[in-house]
Amino acid sequence: MEMMENSAVGGLLLRLWYVLYGWYEESGLARFLRGVSRVWTRWFHASAVMSLLVREGVLPRAWRDSLICRAMETLLNLPAALLHWIYRKFRPVFDNSVCALLAFGAGEQTPAAIGWLMLAVMVVPYDNWDNRYSLMGFVLMALLFLAGGMRSRALRLDLKSIGPYAVIFAGAVCLAWPVSYSSALSLRFLFFHLTGMLCVAVTVSSVERPGQLKRLAGFASLAMFCTGAYGIVQRIQGVEVNYSYVDPLLNEGMPGRVFSVFENPNAFAEVLVMLIPLAAALVLCSKSVWGRLGALCAAGVGIMALGMTYSRASWIGAVVSAAVFVFLWNRKLIPGLILLGLLALPMLPDTIFNRILTIFNLKDSSTSSRFPLYQAALEMIRERPVRGAGLGTDAVRLAIKDLNLYHGTAPFVHAHNLYLQIWLETGLIGIMSYLAAMISGVKAASKAARLHCSHEVRLITIGAAAAVAGILVDCLADYLWNYPRVMVIFWFVFSVMLSGVKLARRAAAQKGEPGGPRL
Repeated sequence: MEMMENSAVGGLLLRLWYVLYGWYEESGLARFLRGVSRVWTRWFHASAVMSLLVREGVLPRAWRDSLICRAMETLLNLPAALLHWIYRKFRPVFDNSVCALLAFGAGEQTPAAIGWLMLAVMVVPYDNWDNRYSLMGFVLMALLFLAGGMRSRALRLDLKSIGPYAVIFAGAVCLAWPVSYSSALSLRFLFFHLTGMLCVAVTVSSVERPGQLKRLAGFASLAMFCTGAYGIVQRIQGVEVNYSYVDPLLNEGMPGRVFSVFENPNAFAEVLVMLIPLAAALVLCSKSVWGRLGALCAAGVGIMALGMTYSRASWIGAVVSAAVFVFLWNRKLIPGLILLGLLALPMLPDTIFNRILTIFNLKDSSTSSRFPLYQAALEMIRERPVRGAGLGTDAVRLAIKDLNLYHGTAPFVHAHNLYLQIWLETGLIGIMSYLAAMISGVKAASKAARLHCSHEVRLITIGAAAAVAGILVDCLADYLWNYPRVMVIFWFVFSVMLSGVKLARRAAAQKGEPGGPRL
């Protein structure tokens, strides 16, 4: 702030801001919005929606002290416990070994290593990326975590913070492989899911301090700035229009859709929906001017690139994400957010505004072509409702082809809906546990946002919860996991949310706050 006041441009902008702010505070518009906010806040605090958000479910509450959770944690942490026993037995040898000390130090910095790994996952161009890199990277993260746990008993896999539903979903995924319509085709996809499982387990278990959580959000924001800036460069250079992504009759004059390093514009847009809220959280919680400026640049670049993807489902997801963010951060601003959104509509570029108008137009070929996909998916679910067709799009596609369930013109690749696809692949237990894990996680984050914890933890938890909520809406019209890299990014953001919940609860428990569960 002092830097801005001492500069000519900054001082002028600040004086202009003070004049506008003073005018606004005394205006009728401000008084009207404050009145609406008071009514809204009183109504909401007494509503059933608020009660649902803050009430913890029976199973998540019982999970932390359950025999099953303790037994699973004990079993999974046996290697770390054995290594810790060896360390204590030969402590002088290890403490005098440079290699051992380096390994221990690296293991205790696992969250930073995860940040660097996710930066690589997000910025390496599609043609240069092999999905095995993600798996190998998180296997390395698990080994680093194990090395750190050899000296520190605090570094142990934490299933309590991950929750029961995510664990059940992981079990459903593993079970979907042997009962698949084609287990050979499903094997490759099992490794993609194992990468996500490792990401969640190691990330949630290794984050122990607010600074580590903030660093993860920082790496995600840096990655978004790099990929978003590259997307903007693509727009400047010109992107060839791909008519498989857009109906030329209803989108006349629309330029090619940018995709940055992700090959597909929808995949790029989904990544942006997940990362923009984390950058917004950093804007609000960073203590330095440069930190806030960097996060603001990342968020701004991400928003501009999101517009250039022309991904309608992701635009809706981003709006939902913004609403959830403001709702959890400061509910009094909800009326102002709605008014700001309405005022922004006339200022949108014509191509974006016309693209918005096609969202509910069933004559749009990219919309109408999905109905045969949905019909085939529902027919397949009726055939195998409990166990599904098997893990991965290849097994599902083969089953639908053999049973002659799809009659559309375009090839059947996937169901174009994450929830239908999960049901197709993992069966009834898979879809139910997945939905429960998402709802339970967002509810826990909503409750954690009300606990007395550090400003950084609260805002980053809110940002991650908003990202998850937004992408869950986006997934109603697309299959998020069609690209395994995007799947890893999704589970990373989910892990950041659970890590924030863990730190918030821990801080509340240390202060004896009723909302902080016993840890």
